[in-house]
Amino acid sequence: MDTKTFDTFRKIVYDTAGININDSKGALVAARVGKRMRELSLSDDKQYLELLLNDASGEEMINLLDVISTNVTSFFRESNHFEILGDIMARLAEKGQRKFRIWCAAASTGEEPYTIAMTMLDKLGPYRADIKILATDISTRVLAQCAKGQYTALKIAPVPESYVRRFFEKTGSGNSQIFSVRQEVKDIVKFTRLNLAKPPFPMSGPLDAIFCRNVMIYFDNVVRKSLLEECYRLTIAGGHLFVGHAESLTGILSGYKAVMPSVYVKG
Repeated sequence: MDTKTFDTFRKIVYDTAGININDSKGALVAARVGKRMRELSLSDDKQYLELLLNDASGEEMINLLDVISTNVTSFFRESNHFEILGDIMARLAEKGQRKFRIWCAAASTGEEPYTIAMTMLDKLGPYRADIKILATDISTRVLAQCAKGQYTALKIAPVPESYVRRFFEKTGSGNSQIFSVRQEVKDIVKFTRLNLAKPPFPMSGPLDAIFCRNVMIYFDNVVRKSLLEECYRLTIAGGHLFVGHAESLTGILSGYKAVMPSVYVKG
């Protein structure tokens, strides 16, 4: 892939999804675009670019973003966030709150929203709470995996054994074991496609907590700022925003106040 074609692809990706691809990612973009081209039986990247630009349906853009997007996740990733979430929501329930609304902004293959769901069901079980979790991602490919809710033994290794017994159904044996998320958990999670670079979002809020973790690293400050402003609009007063441990709101205008590194509250 020549420099001009690479620059065209990354401009399209940035303009569409806010994903900032730097100069060093040429080989990665070429490999991932090449994968999509093979699926279409195309051999020339300029031919694929023409197809992409002339696709009025927008379907090919979705397919491109599916292969470009990086989806790295795990159950209970940055686990202290879920301990904090559980403690906060349990305190609210003790004070009489029964309706809880949470948004997981970058659902990936489902491990994060399902971890949120299991945490909420565990902590709020005695209160018969009304819990709804919205889980979004720009990739239709990973959202399809989310809906299935099926994971290998390796994938669920970080899940506490008590949660595995309560929230998963095991089928198969040995290396072919599959752990399927129980319907009780699926019932409180709604998966839908959303482009975080294109606010305003269709949700009305207010939300008790937002998990927007390990996704802003792919955006520049212009996109981050608009995303954070939309998160702030959707968060209830006293609600919390969780970002990745490697992320920070420092230097980005925001009404949130830091509770601790990577955890913020709306005053």
